[in-house]
Amino acid sequence: MSSKVKIAYVCQQCGHKSPKWQGKCSECDQFNTVVEEVERADSGPRRPVLADDRPIPITEVETVERPRIETGLGELDRVLGGGLVIGSVNLIGGDPGIGKSTLLLQISRQIASQGHRVLYVSSEESVMQTKMRADRLGALDSRLLVVSETNLDLIRKFLEELKPALAVVDSVQMIYRPEIPSAPGSVSQVRECASDLTYIAKRNGISLLLVSHVTKDGSIAGPKTLEHLVDAVFYFEGDRFQTFRVLRGVKNRFGSTNEIGVFEMLSQGLREVANPSELFMSHDRQGRVGSVVVPTYVGTRTLLVEIQALTSRTAYPAPTRRASGVDFNRAVLLSAVLSRRLELDLGGSDIYVNAVGGVEIEEPAADLGIAVAVASSFRNRSVEPRTCVFGEVGLAGEIRGTTQAGTRVLEAARLGFEKAIVPADNLRAIEGGGMRVVPVATLREALEEAAIV
Repeated sequence: MSSKVKIAYVCQQCGHKSPKWQGKCSECDQFNTVVEEVERADSGPRRPVLADDRPIPITEVETVERPRIETGLGELDRVLGGGLVIGSVNLIGGDPGIGKSTLLLQISRQIASQGHRVLYVSSEESVMQTKMRADRLGALDSRLLVVSETNLDLIRKFLEELKPALAVVDSVQMIYRPEIPSAPGSVSQVRECASDLTYIAKRNGISLLLVSHVTKDGSIAGPKTLEHLVDAVFYFEGDRFQTFRVLRGVKNRFGSTNEIGVFEMLSQGLREVANPSELFMSHDRQGRVGSVVVPTYVGTRTLLVEIQALTSRTAYPAPTRRASGVDFNRAVLLSAVLSRRLELDLGGSDIYVNAVGGVEIEEPAADLGIAVAVASSFRNRSVEPRTCVFGEVGLAGEIRGTTQAGTRVLEAARLGFEKAIVPADNLRAIEGGGMRVVPVATLREALEEAAIV
């Protein structure tokens, strides 16, 4: 073997290098993630040292009058924090076939229609295949340039010559540097290519969108350093057999990670969902046992989410506990509070809790909704119609106040709810908006008002 190359054993999950092959990575404790790779020994700097690369006073840094480019998609701009920051690098991951390429092609067309030059680099499809999708989506614009290329040297040349306002690379796992012997998609290739693309984008003020595959457990494929290199990481989620999609941020240097964007997949592409509460709430809720609506605060918006619970007697000594869309530990804790403070015999029952629509609820204001849904299922009694609940539940069974209580109640009133069971501590901050607002101080009071006990 040439003296310019060497063998390395690298973990595909975290990028940790080992002197020899091993079945379990010593860094991230994952099995069967260490692979053998051929690395090229560094013979010099990978990037040229330019004369103007010198420290300067921060007061002399030139500012941009409009540092963001609005994409024209309100749901996406909300997740981004107001639009794409000039020179930012954003990573978008999602399951195959979920609609990542469709979303990015629509973004490219929207920005091109504003007069900006856009470069769409498709490493997995030919130019003709990209054109076929653009015809279906109506994403045709002369300022939208497309190329099918996987060689990083050529992509770098296109970016430096064209200097587009937006560049899309779909996907980064297919890009390779010719001087690295490893195959495309390997840890070395993904890390080096992402690093070079980030450098080019920031050097030339190009907003860059990178598409990345996901692993079986749903995380971004490749080393964790890939997520640290970029400015923002987003996940495009949803069931491919259903029409709704959710864009969620897990890292954002220029905005909040609490926002979500909701889209509907149609034959003509993705459409923004104007009222996401309709997605997370069933229309026919009359007489539903184990179901309650919770006004939850996600980022800067209030969503009404239906929480469902199912309890079932079990003959096994260890009952099952499952939670989807809500925090598992909180669901178990609330089951214990119901058993201890309200004498509900839940110890012999399997308990399943689910947030409808695939939304993830992390705030403690959903505690009361989880507790009411579990008690409703156990008692086999439905919550009063057109009733919503929210509040944090303490270990003593007390109901604690939450933030944005007034906004939650007003959103519920706008959607036709007639009664809100709220923490007594929040009563002063709430304007009913035509609703009947019922303050409660304990979990027992809340269940009585919901007509469960």
